[in-house]
Amino acid sequence: MKFPTVENAALVMIDMQQKLLPAMNDPQKVLERTVLMLNGARELGLDVIVTEQYPKGLGATVPELSELLNEKTPVIAKTSFSVFGSNEFCTALASRRREVLIFCGVEAHVCLLQSVFDALEQGFEVIVVADAVNSRKSSDQECALQAMRDRGATVLNSESVLFMLLRDAGNPAFKAVSKLVK
Repeated sequence: MKFPTVENAALVMIDMQQKLLPAMNDPQKVLERTVLMLNGARELGLDVIVTEQYPKGLGATVPELSELLNEKTPVIAKTSFSVFGSNEFCTALASRRREVLIFCGVEAHVCLLQSVFDALEQGFEVIVVADAVNSRKSSDQECALQAMRDRGATVLNSESVLFMLLRDAGNPAFKAVSKLVK
């Protein structure tokens, strides 16, 4: 696995929306861990790309997360389950020239699973933030995470991913990120 850095990686947050998130089996946990990932990304200067599945029907990204996005963060509406089915997503990703994609969001067994499979097929290194993904049923989430592992994705928790990105206690963002995970 290629080690993720702020220069070679991007965080992809999938479909954390107003009408979708409350239907998840553990919406508070996935929200808290996604807040952690977005705050960590901000401290590190990591690129973030956000998608919304059919926002007309499922609403926008939940305010707790949308307020953490900076003005340069693309928020991309899509109808395809995989983010790679969106030309706008592919264009946003291509302009960033990233090799490692770090995924969080919902639902693990639908949009996340298809996005991860497509990313792997296209040659990206993939990290799935296990505690920042969710499904309506925990069994669906567990099955999806195992399928992603089987296909070659690295599945880690949010703290592991953030410290991989830090790499060293001498990193200027170390103190800020350390505070976030406590």
